[in-house]
Amino acid sequence: MQTNGFFDTVGATIGDVIRTMVEFLLAIFTNFFGALEEFVDGLSRSLGINASFFSILVLVIGLCLLWGGVKALLRGALFGAIFRIVLALFILSWLIM
Repeated sequence: MQTNGFFDTVGATIGDVIRTMVEFLLAIFTNFFGALEEFVDGLSRSLGINASFFSILVLVIGLCLLWGGVKALLRGALFGAIFRIVLALFILSWLIM
C-alpha cells in the first residue's frame, strides 16, 4: 500500500492553498480594523470625546447637519441654512464640551 498517493498530494495542495488564502485575508482585515481603531482613537482623543459608538454617531450626525446647512446656504435657502448650521453647532459643541 502506498502512503502518499495522488489524491493525498492533491488534497494537501488544496488544503495549503485554502490555508494561505485564509491567512492572507485574515492579515488584510486585521490590519484594516487595526487602522480603523487607531483612526477612531486619534479622532476622539483630538476632539476630547469618548471613543464610544454613541459619541461617534453624534459626531457624524452633527457633521451631516453642518454639511446640509452649507449646501442649503449655497442653494440660497437662508433660513434653512441658518437653522441647520445652528443646530449642528449646538450638537457639536455639546459633544466636544
